[in-house]
Amino acid sequence: MKLAVRRIGNSYGVIVPKAALKAWGVGEGDHLELTARGIRPAARVGLSHDALDELKRSIALAVVRSFTPREIRAQILANLHRWKSQGMWVSAYDEWRELAQRDDDGALFAAMLGRDENAVRLRQSMPFVGLLSQEEVRKLHEEAAA
Repeated sequence: MKLAVRRIGNSYGVIVPKAALKAWGVGEGDHLELTARGIRPAARVGLSHDALDELKRSIALAVVRSFTPREIRAQILANLHRWKSQGMWVSAYDEWRELAQRDDDGALFAAMLGRDENAVRLRQSMPFVGLLSQEEVRKLHEEAAA
């Protein structure tokens, strides 16, 4: 995705699309890091790889508890369609699209909640963001950091 550099007062800045911020799990007041490789969410201090995956798994569990498989599939497909049109695409999205298009709740829930390597890998690129409110996601982040 290309971001345009714009004048903001006496400085320059970029506008990051909401879809990217939601995918990263950040919102107003959160921080981003500018590195030689690009812009990314600020590192969350204290969360190991396993702890971060547990956070993502808890987000997925909250989604499964609150929404029907049909609603989850619709959100996945809507996000993937939007992200592809914006040039935001990773290989895991092909797998998520296939899961969302199949009528197999077990396979979908296994990808969202499983503890195997494939589920952990897929959760690194969760396309069902936007179903939970930012407040719910923030609360889960706070619980994980505690």
